[in-house]
Amino acid sequence: MHAPKAATPQNQIAFPFMSEGEAGHTGGAVAAERQLFVGNTDSVGRLPIIGVMATASLAVISLFASGAAEPFLLTILAALAMLGVFFAAAVALGYVRFADKARDAELVDAICTGVNVGLLVTEKDGTIAFANARLQDMAPGSQKGRAADLEAIFAGDAKAGECLFRLHRAASHGEIATEELNHIAPGRIGEKRQIRITCRPLAGTDAPRTLWSLTDITDERAVDQDRVQALEHALAFADTSPVGLIATHLDGSVRYINATFANWLGVARGGKRNADMNLVDIVTVGGNALLQGALRRTNGTAANIDLDVTCNDGRVLPMRFVARRMHDGLLIAASSRDRDASVGLSGVATDQRAARFFQSAPFGIATVAADGRIANANAAFARIVSESGNGMSGLVTDILARTAGSEARAEFDAAIRDALLGRASSPVELTIGDDKKATVRVYVSPLNDREGAREAAILYVIDATEEKALEAKFAQSSKMEAVGNLAGGIAHDFNNVLTAIIGFSDLLLQTHRPTDAAYKDISNIRSSAVRAAGLVAKLLAFSRRQTFQSEPLHMGEVLSDVSNLLRRTLGEKIDLKTPPARDLWYVKADKTQIDQVLINLTVNAKDAMPEGGVVSIHTRNITERDSQRESQRPGQESMLEGEYVLIEVEDTGTGMSPDVRAKIFEPFFTTKGVGKGTGLGLATVYGIVKQSGGYIFVDSEVGSGTTFRVYLPRFAPDNEDELLSAKAAAKKESAPKDLTGSGRVLLVEDEDFVRSFAVRALTRLGYEVLEASTGVEALEVLAANDGKVDLVVSDVVMPEMDGPTLLKELRLTNPSLKIIFVSGYPNEAFEIALDENEQFAFLPKPFSMPQLAAKVKEEMAR
Repeated sequence: MHAPKAATPQNQIAFPFMSEGEAGHTGGAVAAERQLFVGNTDSVGRLPIIGVMATASLAVISLFASGAAEPFLLTILAALAMLGVFFAAAVALGYVRFADKARDAELVDAICTGVNVGLLVTEKDGTIAFANARLQDMAPGSQKGRAADLEAIFAGDAKAGECLFRLHRAASHGEIATEELNHIAPGRIGEKRQIRITCRPLAGTDAPRTLWSLTDITDERAVDQDRVQALEHALAFADTSPVGLIATHLDGSVRYINATFANWLGVARGGKRNADMNLVDIVTVGGNALLQGALRRTNGTAANIDLDVTCNDGRVLPMRFVARRMHDGLLIAASSRDRDASVGLSGVATDQRAARFFQSAPFGIATVAADGRIANANAAFARIVSESGNGMSGLVTDILARTAGSEARAEFDAAIRDALLGRASSPVELTIGDDKKATVRVYVSPLNDREGAREAAILYVIDATEEKALEAKFAQSSKMEAVGNLAGGIAHDFNNVLTAIIGFSDLLLQTHRPTDAAYKDISNIRSSAVRAAGLVAKLLAFSRRQTFQSEPLHMGEVLSDVSNLLRRTLGEKIDLKTPPARDLWYVKADKTQIDQVLINLTVNAKDAMPEGGVVSIHTRNITERDSQRESQRPGQESMLEGEYVLIEVEDTGTGMSPDVRAKIFEPFFTTKGVGKGTGLGLATVYGIVKQSGGYIFVDSEVGSGTTFRVYLPRFAPDNEDELLSAKAAAKKESAPKDLTGSGRVLLVEDEDFVRSFAVRALTRLGYEVLEASTGVEALEVLAANDGKVDLVVSDVVMPEMDGPTLLKELRLTNPSLKIIFVSGYPNEAFEIALDENEQFAFLPKPFSMPQLAAKVKEEMAR
């Protein structure tokens, strides 16, 4: 690094550190030139200019001495007169003013001399243009009459050289930069001074210049060091204090914690947990809310409150907090409430135990003052209030009953008034929170055991949200179960009647030609009976007693098969979208019933879109982890964890209100006009899904469309052969073209009309039929015929002896006897009464004559 070249003293103006003679010599230059800085010009360079000016002056004098110069002289005088007039006018109008340049220069010189900061101005090439007296004091070894440059001031200081290098680099780029360094001044051995050096570009000058300022900050740093030491002493005193101290920001984040409190918590001060610590982590959410509420009630004064603190090892430590709100946070002093066990249960220990029980109670406890405001509360009460979006200030009725209904609020007001008057009252249930999803049960009791006590009543608040939800679910399931049992019982009786109507209609149709007048009437009777059978099937589906023919199903294939039917059902104004899904799992269900689910949901979507729209049916696999998340969705039935196949039916219709959404699966509930719906469509869907072991949920909002989500359990066969054989058995043609046959059949049926039809149908087809009305009678018939029968067709539900019991008796004498059970209930309802691996066939009621004949022939051939 090269030191800047010093200027010659005669080209500088009165530097403050010059001698008086030098200053007086240059003082006239200051007044004459009216400028702060004079450039470095060589005196030899002025001689040509002086010679030219002298020659011009001699020429002018010679011209004026001759007579020929008179016209020229008059012209010059006239011009000068005109300039004088204009100049006088400009001065009078204020356009021209005289400034005292010399006075400005003296003012600048006085300022630069009086400040306690060393000032230095350098040109772009490092040449010194100006330096004040303070700078000379910082370089006592510099030459007399020469301004010391920075390198001379800090000569021999390696660290100072590094700082100056960075500063010169910043100055060369026209940037402002500051450095601080410790410097031992020359000639002052052992005296360290702290210097702040700043470089700043000077704007508004003819040439680029840099202003350097050197400030001695030794005394300032000494004061700062004294303050730091005083603070360290104060912190050391706080750390040794027997009281825990903690300071937090308004959001609860910890800004300071003393060693006492840190030791209680079992954390290391300055550690990661300390850096991330929040008041909520220490006193829980309820305790924090309770503390904030207490501070609001004290109106700026200190608040005393007992809270339990959670330590790092999980221990709960009871503490008493004395807290005060500051402008930017909280200042808390805490003392442990643990005492020696030898104190017993008397005196202070009793109060401490009571306070601990009060704060650790799992339900909310609060005391109410005579003016109806909260006097004291525990953490659980504060948590309940904070979760409902309310604060702890104000009347207790406004805190707990703000969002409750008018009747509940009036009941709660009455309970509070009775308690303040010393009378007990019944508990009150309140719905709290802006979303009105939380329910609390409040017990209000008077406090009259202490004279002059500030508290007048005590509240016990129990969170009853889950209890109310369970009550609602139980009531709904009980109602559905009752309706299902009623529908199932009616459906069973109906099936017997419909079996007889359909069967005798088939017999009559066989005796009439299509051209006969009665043929059409019989066909209408049969069609009506079949339609009634469809309604009965829906009732059975809702009651989960429908007969299922389960088989392995791939939902992609099922959806592909039924999509054309769904498009015809929706019509042209509604667009059906069925995006394919890859690698879907199998489910085990009745294909006909799953088709019915898709049709009913699609029809329901169509009715919600009278102006047209889009129906989308999505399918995908649901893993066990996904099912865990689904089971935790608020406001829906809990779902067993497992693997499922999801079917989503989404529409862009009008949506449903919460009241309608809560009733859509109830039988006979419909929003359609009279005569436009039975109200069994979604009830049937619900029953089919439940009977298939699945779940169905609905998401809907008014104006936002509806989405039904059907979860069917995954079917995982042991091997591929099992899957192929099950699918082949399901696709097997069950109705042969030739329904005639031979053999001896025992028909057991307690309904006379059904038994009469079945006997006539089988006899007409070529079978020898033995009949019985009960199981006991069937055994007697078998005994009379030495047990020689080929097939038994038996009802399941009969008086004296039911079908499963009859089968067990028959197996005692004929283990290989074939049997067909007929019933209006599903076969799963009576399988549990049979032995494991029992072989039997099943024919659901109502059945027609061809169905009965086909089933009998199939079993005879097996």
